[in-house]
Amino acid sequence: MLKKRIIVCLDVKDGRTTKGVKFRNNADVGDPVEMAAEYYRQGADELVFYDIMASHQRRGPMLDLISRTAAKVFIPFCVGGGIKTLDDIRAAIAAGAEKISLNSQAVGNPDLIAKGAAVFGRQCMVLGMDAARDPACPSGYRVYIHGGRTATPLDAVQWAIQAVRLGAGEIVLNSIDGDGTRSGYEIPLIRRIAEQVSVPVVASGGGGKPEHLAEALTAGSADAALIASMVHSGDYTVGGIKEALAKTGIPVRPYSGI
Repeated sequence: MLKKRIIVCLDVKDGRTTKGVKFRNNADVGDPVEMAAEYYRQGADELVFYDIMASHQRRGPMLDLISRTAAKVFIPFCVGGGIKTLDDIRAAIAAGAEKISLNSQAVGNPDLIAKGAAVFGRQCMVLGMDAARDPACPSGYRVYIHGGRTATPLDAVQWAIQAVRLGAGEIVLNSIDGDGTRSGYEIPLIRRIAEQVSVPVVASGGGGKPEHLAEALTAGSADAALIASMVHSGDYTVGGIKEALAKTGIPVRPYSGI
């Protein structure tokens, strides 16, 4: 059985890690490179960095942060924010990123997914999706862009299917309703998308305790769970979360310490 992955997310604003609730009231929580190194030591399987202001400020990817992180951690990491062209993707990979997350840019220019997959391989192309409950959409969930600030006409499930057809090799599915609340993942949406696509789905938004991850990885059929607040706060460590999941029979990569 494939091991379930535990992925730590670091939202980056002005070179610092930040965390808010439902994309609001963000607070500075530390240096992203040092935090990445600490989560690597704790046993994270992967890391994700999102430059949450890049699209809004029309900037390119944070290449300096990528290269400094690559010098300190030896696990895969994904970066998103400010990636608008194949040259941006190439530069981020050259700086040390293994995966590229497209969110707002994927909605505005879906061909970038296909072109990126053709040049770099679909394993490098991740669809980042921010979705919120909306009964007007067929699935009950609408896609948002620009850090959750702008609603789109896209239905979350239909967009996931389209993105995979274009070449996305993974979907990081973030619930705006659950983001930062630590009240649990959006299980119905995770399950609906996991049932409709053939690529890994990463649950994001709402993780607050190991039981939430267990629910996303079993009832939600997610291949991985993304966490932020629960480890940024110091309430949990990645190794501790893995131990708790293993005790429930969920297959995770064992934590041996670094």
